[in-house]
Order: sequence, then structure tokens, then C-alpha cells
Amino acid sequence: MSEPQTPPAPRAAAAKPDVLTLKFQAAVISCVIVAAIYFGRPVLMPLALSVLMSFALAPLVGLFKRIKLGNAGAVIISITLAVMVVGSLGVFMGSQLAKLAADLPHYQTNLGQKIHSVVGGATHNDTISRLNKTVENLADQITGGKQEEIEGAAPGQIKPIPVVIQRTSQAPWAVASTLLGPLLEPLELTVLVLVFVSFILLQKDDLRDRFVRLAGSRDMQRTTVALDEAASRLSRYLFLQTLINTCFGLTIGIGLWLIGIPNAGLWGLLSMLFRFVPYVGVPIAMIFPLTLALAVDPGWSKLAWTLLLFGGIEPVIGQGIEPVLYGRSMGLSAVAVVVAAVFWTWLWGPVGLLLSTPLTMCFVVFSRHVESLKFLDVMLGNQPALRFEESLYLRMLAEDPDEAANEAESFLHANSLSAYYDEVAARALMLAQEDVNRGVLDPLRQNRIRDAIKGLIVNLAERRDDEGAAAFNELPETWRDSEPVLCVAGRGPLDEAAALLLVDMLGKHGIGARVVSSDETSIRELDCTGVQITCVSYLEPGTFKNARYQVRRLRKRMPGAPVMALFWGLAGDNSRYLDGIEATECDIVTTGLKETVQHILTFARRAGGVNPSYQMADD
Repeated sequence: MSEPQTPPAPRAAAAKPDVLTLKFQAAVISCVIVAAIYFGRPVLMPLALSVLMSFALAPLVGLFKRIKLGNAGAVIISITLAVMVVGSLGVFMGSQLAKLAADLPHYQTNLGQKIHSVVGGATHNDTISRLNKTVENLADQITGGKQEEIEGAAPGQIKPIPVVIQRTSQAPWAVASTLLGPLLEPLELTVLVLVFVSFILLQKDDLRDRFVRLAGSRDMQRTTVALDEAASRLSRYLFLQTLINTCFGLTIGIGLWLIGIPNAGLWGLLSMLFRFVPYVGVPIAMIFPLTLALAVDPGWSKLAWTLLLFGGIEPVIGQGIEPVLYGRSMGLSAVAVVVAAVFWTWLWGPVGLLLSTPLTMCFVVFSRHVESLKFLDVMLGNQPALRFEESLYLRMLAEDPDEAANEAESFLHANSLSAYYDEVAARALMLAQEDVNRGVLDPLRQNRIRDAIKGLIVNLAERRDDEGAAAFNELPETWRDSEPVLCVAGRGPLDEAAALLLVDMLGKHGIGARVVSSDETSIRELDCTGVQITCVSYLEPGTFKNARYQVRRLRKRMPGAPVMALFWGLAGDNSRYLDGIEATECDIVTTGLKETVQHILTFARRAGGVNPSYQMADD
């Protein structure tokens, strides 16, 4: 006999990591990434500049490719032209600066007079004199300067400070390093950027394929869409920014020439270049012509006109023209631009400030296509943090129908009222119904939401639906002065709120309707006079049992009247929709406001003025 085998011990289920562990891991990974960006800036910073320049030169390379110059020829010619343009601008700026340096002695008199006038005015001002004397006394008390003078020298005599002169000798290589060091670093950065740009443009397709393989081989379509969107947004941003900054520089140059500031072309060019640097570029560019305005003008008029020129043009371009041209192409919120500028400046200094907007734009674009990075899109993107229906749900919980109506106005600028009821208000009620199903929304808050919907309807009472007037003219006479539609709220306040939306929309189309609760359908005193069609409204029908008994109750009370069922939450759920038709035994089952209104209008037109009155039947 074989010995009975003991069953293997069950393997313990792997414990799921808790939330704190996941957050700690995310924090550690974030710190490692930031540290790598900071300490890797000697390589990453030129690489980022190269990618930016590659996007800027890509259209020019594509143009040369279309005229059959080949990939290598197009890249070489494009980079050569870019270097020639930058070199020409450098030569122009150098010649203008040399001319300015030669003319500076002529402006020394005006500067000296202005300095003396300002200093002299401050010296003869009693308030400033007393303030200076107070500060000096406090400084002497803190440092003990007067006491040292008394102890170390005779009265009225300041103790001399000994000076020792020592000769220092430096090796030739140390002198060369001191003189050429500040020049070698920018030159090294320029050469490295040119090498990277050449490599990126020559191997563009291969680099793209490798990135797709590394980042998204399992979902090549999504990775490709993300790359195309990032390239499109970045290219559009660079083109528009170059166009705007060029116009800004031309305007500043012409304005300074008209004011009479020397070397106006130089200051216009510097204004164009410095404007690529967010926030601080224009103020820095403004310092030079302001200083020159002080030097060349014996008075103060040129200084005032220069201030007015910069202070008038920059707000117009920054607040008026740029938002219109950029639109939503940047994909960044205003807060994200500021935070990105601070973050990248902290990491990479002035170069980081220059690259802050393009880099952040690329990160936000990729975050929209990578599920684990969605939080970056929420934090930095310009998309609203909440959808319309989510925002309305919050307003209803806060019992703020006025703010809800204010947000509704922005939606109604491009959409109809029926679309707002169907796509926003009804979906907000469905969110509330989901919370009811989870047991987190008590009856008191449900009543508040119903009252908020009533307030919203009152605030939008002046709004008319697009097809309301035409539908009213087609209605039979008897449908215009009565309430032929009876809307029955399914089970609670939320169903009643949804039914109120239907009643209001029917009123916009000229059809009278009223809402009753599900409990009222079993009361003998319920007035059913003039009712020609009934509609039961459910946000969530559940198992359809309640709806089926409700329909039977209505058929018994009003024999012959068609019964509709409006199940708001079944839109797009075909299987449950078909189950609802069979389970409720209704004449018509709908899943949206527009559809329900159209069915009632069709029934009204077919009625042809017949308005039967249904007598109450015994329960």
C-alpha cells in the first residue's frame, strides 16, 4: 500500500504593499531623479538645448530635403546657416558695443549732472539727513567705532591703517587660465550643443524608433501619438515665440530710434533675444536703454518715453497677443509656468529658466498618455481639474445654485440647454446616485441636491432651448394649456431632481408637466385629469422590480395612457437597456433627456388635439 501523500501547504498570499510604502517609494524615486538632473547638468543641459534647437531647425531641414539635397546635406546646410545667422548677430552686436564704448565719454557730463542733482537733493533734504545721521549713530553704537577712535588716537585724529605691498608672481599657464577660463566654458557648451544637434538631426528617425522601443513597445500607437503631439506643440511654440519676439524687438528698436536713443538697433536686438527668457528677460533688456537715456538727455524726457515704450508694449503682447496666438497649444496652466521657471532655474540656473517652458510642456504632453503620470497633467496642465458634471456635483453638495448657474453659462455659450441638462446636470445626479449606492450620501444631502437642482432651474429660467419655439407651434391646442405629462420620480429625491429637469425641458417646448413621487401614485386622491402620457424617471433602475410595479400601478390608475420609462444611467449599456424594455413592460424606454422629449413631442403631434380624461380606477 502506498502511503497517503500529504497535500502541499498552501502558499501564503503575497501581501500587498500599503499606501505609505508606495508613497515612500515614489518620494525616493523622485528625489533620485531630481538629484540625477542636478548633478548630470554638464551633459543633460547641452542635450536639452540641442533637442530644442533640433525642433527649431527641423522645418528648415525638411525644406532642404524636399528639394533633393539628401539628409546629410540638408542637416549640414541648415546648421551652417544657423551658425552664420548667430555669428552675424554677434558681429553686429560687437560693432555696436564698440561704437557705444567710444561714445561713452561724451555722455559723462550729463550723467555727472544727474548724479549730483539727485545726491545734492538728498543731502539737503532734512528728513533724509536726519535718517542718515540716525543710521550712522546706530552703526557706531553697534560696532564701537567712536570708542576705538578715542582710545587709539588723539582727539580729531584718525589712526592710520598700515598698508603692505607684496609682489606676487604667477605662472604663464595660471595667467592664461585666468584670462581664458570665462571664455572656454561658453565655447565648450556651444561646441557640445552643435555636435548633439548634428547627431539628433542626422539620426532623427533611428532615435525615434529606439525611444518608441524603450518607452512604449507594448503600446506603440500611444507612444507615437505622444511623440507627435509633443513635437507639434513644441514646434508651434518655438515658431510663435520667435515671431512674437521678433516683432517685439522691431517695435522696441523703432520706438527707441524715434525717441533718440543711440544704437537703437542693438537694443531692439537685445530685447528680442532677452525676451526668450521668461519674466526677467524684458526688465534686464530695459536696463541698457534706460541708462543710455539718462546719459544722452540733459533732462528726463527720454527716460520717461523709454519707460513708457517698454511698459506699454510688453503688457499688450504678453497679456493680449500671446494668449490669442498660443491659445491652448502650450497645454500649461499659469501656475505651472511659474513653478516650472522656479524649479528649472534652481536646477540649471539661467539656462534652466530659458528651457523651463519647453521642458515642462513635453513632460505634460507625455503625462497625458502615461497612466502613472496622470497626476502631472492634473497639476501642471491647463485642462480643468474637474469635469463640468463633477464641478456641478460639488456645487450641489455645497447648496450653491448661483455658482452652479454661473458655471452653466460658460457651457451654454457653445451648447444648448438640453445638452447641459443631459450631459452635465443628469451626469452630476448620476455621480450622486453612485454615492447613494455606496452608502455615503445620506437622505438629508439628497434633499439638498434636489433643492439645488430646483434653484439651478430657476436661475436658468430665461434660457430657451434651440428647438422649443418650433415645437410649440406644432403642438395641438389642448396640449398648450394643460399638464398632459405626468412624471413619476422613481424612488427618492435624486430621481425627483432628474424628473424636474425633464419637466422644465418639456415646459421649454410648450408642454405642461408635473412631478409626483412614487408614493403618490398609490394614493386615491391623485389628480390624473388631463394626463395623456406618463413617464417614470430613474437614475439607477436597479433590478427593475420597482419600475415594473410602478408601471403596473400607473396602468391600473390610468388605463390606456402610454407609459414611458426614462433610465438615465443606461446610456450606452445596450444589454441592460434591452432587459429594461422586457422587465418593465413599458411602451417606450429611453436613456436621455433629448430622446424622451422627442418621443413625447411625437406622441403629442399624433394626438391631433384629442385630450381624454382618465378617471381614477380602484386600487
